[in-house]
Amino acid sequence: MFLNRLLICLMLVLPSLSSQAFSQQRPNVIVIMTDDQGIGDFGCMGNPLVETPNIDAMFNRSVHFSNFFVSPVCAPTRASLMTGRYAYRTRVVDTFNGRAMMDSSEVTMAELFQGAGYATGIFGKWHLGDCYPMRPMDQGFSHSVVHRGGGIGQSSDPPGAAGAYTNPILFQNGEPRRERGYCTDVYYDHAIEFMQQCTSRELPFLVYLTDNCPHGPFKDVPKDWWEKYKDADLTADKYPAVEGGNPVSEKTNADVNARVYSMVSNIDENIGRLKKALNDLELSDNTIVVFLTDNGPNGDRFRNGLRGKKTSVYEGGIKTLCLMEWPAKIKQQRTISELAAHIDLFPTLLEACGVPREETLPRIDGTSLMPLLNQEDVDWKATREPVFIQVHRGNTPQRHHHFAVRDHRWKLVHHSGFRKEQFEGKPKFELFNIENDPFEKSNVADQHPELVRQMVAKYDSWFDDVSSTRQNNYECPRIVVDPTHEKTTVLTRQDCRREKGATDWGDSVNWQLRAKHDLVASIACRFNNLAPESEVSLFIGETQYKTEVDEFGFIAFDDVAIPPGNFVLRAVGKNETGKTIAAYQVYLTGAIKR
Repeated sequence: MFLNRLLICLMLVLPSLSSQAFSQQRPNVIVIMTDDQGIGDFGCMGNPLVETPNIDAMFNRSVHFSNFFVSPVCAPTRASLMTGRYAYRTRVVDTFNGRAMMDSSEVTMAELFQGAGYATGIFGKWHLGDCYPMRPMDQGFSHSVVHRGGGIGQSSDPPGAAGAYTNPILFQNGEPRRERGYCTDVYYDHAIEFMQQCTSRELPFLVYLTDNCPHGPFKDVPKDWWEKYKDADLTADKYPAVEGGNPVSEKTNADVNARVYSMVSNIDENIGRLKKALNDLELSDNTIVVFLTDNGPNGDRFRNGLRGKKTSVYEGGIKTLCLMEWPAKIKQQRTISELAAHIDLFPTLLEACGVPREETLPRIDGTSLMPLLNQEDVDWKATREPVFIQVHRGNTPQRHHHFAVRDHRWKLVHHSGFRKEQFEGKPKFELFNIENDPFEKSNVADQHPELVRQMVAKYDSWFDDVSSTRQNNYECPRIVVDPTHEKTTVLTRQDCRREKGATDWGDSVNWQLRAKHDLVASIACRFNNLAPESEVSLFIGETQYKTEVDEFGFIAFDDVAIPPGNFVLRAVGKNETGKTIAAYQVYLTGAIKR
């Protein structure tokens, strides 16, 4: 990968067009991706209970990819979008416990756009690693305003954040900063300011707007929209009847749906602000705007008849609304029904913007959608490979576990359950003729055994391929402790490892690290429910440090020796019942020994 990085650096310094020429000839790009917003959470998709007038207007002037697929949970979708590669190639196999950290050798869309002279900014959710060398600022983003981990209100929140969506603590280019306003409004404020600065400097830009809404927790929602939705009747019988039947349960939580829709309408309002800013800057014509969601809905609500929701490999969990607006090239609204997926946006945007991609860089899995956008005479069904979707909880992917293979007509599924690392017994394959049965009601596997065998063989070939991408392909990436790049490394449960099973938060919790230098460190640990006057132990590999707890808060260790190389860090104490508990955050500030 040294060669890959060298090529990107050379692209930065080689003579090229002036920034003014870039801004005139190359389109700007805005990729908007919301979090846990399902395919039915839009007026334009038939939902009469949610207000999304700005997205609906975008739908009416854009290309709509009506068969667009993502992963059933967020981090794998983000890895695929950023790299054009299936997530299993990138070491992203889950959403937490260290399995959402993307290998730093992966070359991102942001790195290539930056190398081609674009300013690159991310605003919202990254979820591909919080520490060096996996942060957005390490992976090609020149400007970043993000929260840590998988969302606000999770274990990666900094002290004082309190899980608040209003006035959140976000990280601007790695530094914590208390913001003012609702998180979605804040992301769009920063994105618009970034666009304005780029325009004044005559720089083309790539903006990655990745709101954490409408992901939970749902307590803190936009007040104005909450007033509108809180008394609305959002029970299941108020959703419209659809052709495939209504998969919404009669036990639908109307209060949660009202909170989700409050977030959704606030997102829509901000998309309207973004569009106005583009118009004011006279950038609308030559700016590509892509809108999509990262997976199915995070609750039981309208899905336009589709089966499944978030974490499911049925259509409701992986099929998303995807819109692309580019007035300079796309002159009128139309629907493209050909098969497309998250892995395709990377090559599509590179081609659209003339961003070079060296042949020596890692292989991508996506296919550029430009022939479809340009209405070229292409036989997409003959040339497009099936889309493979697989993800489940755990450390190592298991063959045939919780996966789908989707081509233009057929879909093979083994829906064995996201929340377990292994399934027992033989896989029970389902086959659906999606052309005739878009709602996956009739399993026809018994009628087409040869087709099942063929699709299983394609899956097996894919699984073998992605699993052999690199040596120890599913090994968890290590966080690198290097004070020359990150003064304080903040370790949270988002990126920890739990070697003794998914329910154990005791002495099995550890962080897998690598020190680039011989260090002396100060280490502070945070615990929940630590017993007073107990003892806390810090382990650096096999070396143990102990201290007595005399007050709550940070438990500090000074003058900790960390030799260069790989090591494992653990910090444990006891709660009032005597049970071993692990730190949920560790702050490691190292200095290089002289």
